Amino acid sequence: MEIIFLGTNGWYDTSTGNTVCALVKTKRFDIVLDAGNGLTKLDRYCDGSKPVYLFLSHFHLDHIIGLHALLKFRFRKGLTIFAQKGARRVLKTFVNAPFTMPLDKLPYSVKIVELPDEAPKLPFKAESLPLEHSDPVLGLRLRLDGKTIVYCTDTGHCANALKLAKRADLLISECSHLSGEENPGWPHFNPETAARLALVAGVKNLVLTHFAADRYSTMRRRTAALRVARRIFPGSAAAKDGMRMRL
Repeated sequence: MEIIFLGTNGWYDTSTGNTVCALVKTKRFDIVLDAGNGLTKLDRYCDGSKPVYLFLSHFHLDHIIGLHALLKFRFRKGLTIFAQKGARRVLKTFVNAPFTMPLDKLPYSVKIVELPDEAPKLPFKAESLPLEHSDPVLGLRLRLDGKTIVYCTDTGHCANALKLAKRADLLISECSHLSGEENPGWPHFNPETAARLALVAGVKNLVLTHFAADRYSTMRRRTAALRVARRIFPGSAAAKDGMRMRL
């Protein structure tokens, strides 16, 4: 399987990247993690011939703004969107006139599934748990082709992040704060807290993403964050737009 990072910024687009989105490609389906403006690049790597599953961590704009671009795609086997309770109301407001093309007018079928109550049978295992943030956020644990991928974004340290990350093959973690920076009123990870989570959880690989655009204004700052993370967890990497990895 291959993971491609389409957007790696938090908050807004800059020269360092688009807002957050990642693609997990398998032989049978394509899985998309969040829908920031990185989603607009999806057709470079996804031809629409396989079922597409999109998981939204929450509804902050940097995680859903790319939904405006859904019209450009041709998902011949349809799109299923997974998100927290209230997703139908939120998405049928946001992805609708007068803002953009309504979901029911797209040239392919779109299904919305509200987690955890409506979780359908899937061709892979998926578990979601609430994380700690200013608004409700879901973390995600996927079991695909014998590998476990965990996605934790927009969260501070919490028990559910550790539960999801336990012994994962890959932890994709946000890194919004700079090294040493903390803000209890705006829970996010810095490179130390993300690396400690990876270490305590016993994961094999850690990739930092969702670098806050105002704090990580240059790629050099991401490199500095990576140095800090690797001192705690050597198996760390810092994502950038277009980065690809095999698992």
